[in-house]
Amino acid sequence: MLIKLVDHIDLNEAYAHLNSPDAGAVNLFVGTVRNQTKGKEVLRLDFEAYDAMALRQMEHVASLAMQKWPLAKVAVIHAVGAKEPGTPVVVVGVSSAHRDASFEACRFLIDELKKTVPIWKKEYFEDNSVWVNAHP
Repeated sequence: MLIKLVDHIDLNEAYAHLNSPDAGAVNLFVGTVRNQTKGKEVLRLDFEAYDAMALRQMEHVASLAMQKWPLAKVAVIHAVGAKEPGTPVVVVGVSSAHRDASFEACRFLIDELKKTVPIWKKEYFEDNSVWVNAHP
């Protein structure tokens, strides 16, 4: 498993980790910063994490996915710090022999990560900033 909190996400690193000769499917989900929310222009997002707990929970979610589906490899990577629109901020990915397991596991990983991992984001607009609940 590749589990990391980083300043900058390297998509090539995630793919290189997941790629395997015994896997017929590699599935990557890349979450990026949107340039608007609720009709307001977003200037940037700041991500903060409780690192030790976040990494432990990311490993737990990845382990659950490995138990539920026949996966070859799993990657869960989240960025922290200030990020501008268009910047990748989260990557979850899996490799497996067949595509059904990879699609299902990838969806599970991003949903569980957003529900359970202690990473917070703050949105900055021209006129104010707000902490965002993970589940609007």
